[in-house]
Amino acid sequence: MEQPTRLAHLAPSPIIFIRHGQTDWNAEGRMQGQQDIPINETGREQAQRNGRELKSLLAQEDWKAIDFQFLSSPMARTRETMELVRTELGLEPTDYGLDDRLKEITFGSMEGKTIPEIKAVNPELAEARKADKWGFVPPEGESYKMLSARIEGWLMTRSRPMVIVSHGGVLRVLRGMLMGFDASEIPSLDVPQDQFWIWRSLDESWV
Repeated sequence: MEQPTRLAHLAPSPIIFIRHGQTDWNAEGRMQGQQDIPINETGREQAQRNGRELKSLLAQEDWKAIDFQFLSSPMARTRETMELVRTELGLEPTDYGLDDRLKEITFGSMEGKTIPEIKAVNPELAEARKADKWGFVPPEGESYKMLSARIEGWLMTRSRPMVIVSHGGVLRVLRGMLMGFDASEIPSLDVPQDQFWIWRSLDESWV
């Protein structure tokens, strides 16, 4: 079982992390990265579901929304998700902060392609990625290791409880840093879009 890290003892608590709702590129298995793809109808339903469940959780725990800082990646898919969540909470939809550091990992020239498409045109890239997902740097992109450094720097500037809407890669490295996953495991951690992740009291859970 993974153990909380030194960083975990410094991180604010609770952190509620919602991944953006599904996009058409998610459904097609395309490497999305920092392409600004909107959520689809399934994604909107996922965002609304997460908003309703978050409202229930806040009531259950006697947490007040005003005590949380609401932060989003500036991408269209995260902003729409956040606004749907806040609507379900009965809050002003657009009253939240943006942080560029919460953007998804960038896959550079590989964005917009599926893994089979990459294998067909650049098999050496697909093999290099498969061999070391953590350290692999796509052409014009960044590795999960680089993303982890970006998110660690961001996390160390935070002190309040937070509701975050961001991306799958960002949550993978955040979980990895806090829970002590081996680096080789982090890029493959499951990050559902129809649930949200909670970090509190040096432990994690899903709703």
